[in-house]
Amino acid sequence: MRFHSYVEALTWLESHVDFELVAPNRQDVPTLQPIVDTLALCADPQHDYPTIHVTGTNGKGTTTTMTSALLSATGLRVGTFTSPDLHAINERIAVNGEPIDDESFVLLFSRLADVESVSGIALTRFELLTVAALLHFSDEGVDVGVIEVGMGGTWDSTNVIDSDVAVLTNVDLDHTAVLGSTISAIASDKVGIFRSQRIAVVATTNAIVVEIAQRRAHELGTTLWLLGDSFVLERNDLAVGGRAITVRTPFETYEDVLVSLHGIHQGVNAATAIVAAEAFLGRALGLEVVGSTLASVRMPGRMELISRRPMIVVDGAHNPAGIRALVATLDGAFHVQGERRCVLGMLSGRDIDDMVIPLVTLGFTEFHCCAPLSPRALAASEVAAAVRRHGGVAYEHRSGTSALAHARERSTDEDLIVVAGSLYLVAEVRGEVIHVASRHLS
Repeated sequence: MRFHSYVEALTWLESHVDFELVAPNRQDVPTLQPIVDTLALCADPQHDYPTIHVTGTNGKGTTTTMTSALLSATGLRVGTFTSPDLHAINERIAVNGEPIDDESFVLLFSRLADVESVSGIALTRFELLTVAALLHFSDEGVDVGVIEVGMGGTWDSTNVIDSDVAVLTNVDLDHTAVLGSTISAIASDKVGIFRSQRIAVVATTNAIVVEIAQRRAHELGTTLWLLGDSFVLERNDLAVGGRAITVRTPFETYEDVLVSLHGIHQGVNAATAIVAAEAFLGRALGLEVVGSTLASVRMPGRMELISRRPMIVVDGAHNPAGIRALVATLDGAFHVQGERRCVLGMLSGRDIDDMVIPLVTLGFTEFHCCAPLSPRALAASEVAAAVRRHGGVAYEHRSGTSALAHARERSTDEDLIVVAGSLYLVAEVRGEVIHVASRHLS
């Protein structure tokens, strides 16, 4: 099959089951066999290059991006697979930071449509994207692929790779209908990406998670690099433009490195990325690579300042742990003379009260509530009711753009507007403010 346009290829991809839009559950016995079989028909491209595999409840996208940037700065050709995207699905598949171009996208998915037609195997949308990324990286001759888990670990479609380094950023309660309702259950799923006789980097000191990671590493003969033991974040302070960190790794100590991202959690993510890259290389990155890369790193949609007067900050915090990190960051990173307003929208499947309470407690003047552009969106009325239930002032809006417009109308140049609760909402608002058109199918 030969698609004749980007839209045609994207339409075919979007015709497949999409668990990002339809909340998944684990009623069926999980299996990776369909994606394994499809990759075999593509000559198993995932074996053509070494990989780093990154999982975690929060921070895995940032850690993946920073790890890729650090390795690229050493001269390697690096493939990066991340999710979700903000404005175009091309963002998910990149080589040395450059998203896949439309022509390559069309050719790639034309090949996958042929494979599906011949095999009769209908993968999900995310499984197809995973195969596409692994195939594209083989075509492009990358030196290493840095692969972000979609959800969980053991049964995620990315777990078809035999990674040289596995990374676990942290574990908190999220996707409980699929991964389990306890930290222990979720951690047990995530350590499923560990590999025998390889290295696993664990960037949390949560005793439950560490014990599970240690047990899994012992079973497999995995070398475990633990935060606070194998590597230490000795400094993680607020600095102009981000964080100032000092990291001691098994190979080197990096002192007073500027990370151009906001939030205590970003200091931890940066340290984890340094260690993951060094675990892969088997040597120190060097201060020049670390300093120059982290000083210029950008993560669209994560504590990102997109406008001033009033200041508008967007953050993809979409679960209670992410909201807590957002609140902790706002307390120090963005100094405003005026009032703070929040444009808030959420998806179903989250504990709405656990997400709302920290925001109300922080003291936002008012909340402008809306439904993100997703079939899984909570109604604006539900979000507003939760805000009011905990003592906040809430307005209801038909869309993210109308919520932002009203918040702007009520703000002075000295105020701060924070957009949070869902990356779908962040994408809508970010596109409106910085004039980036969505390339998703409507």
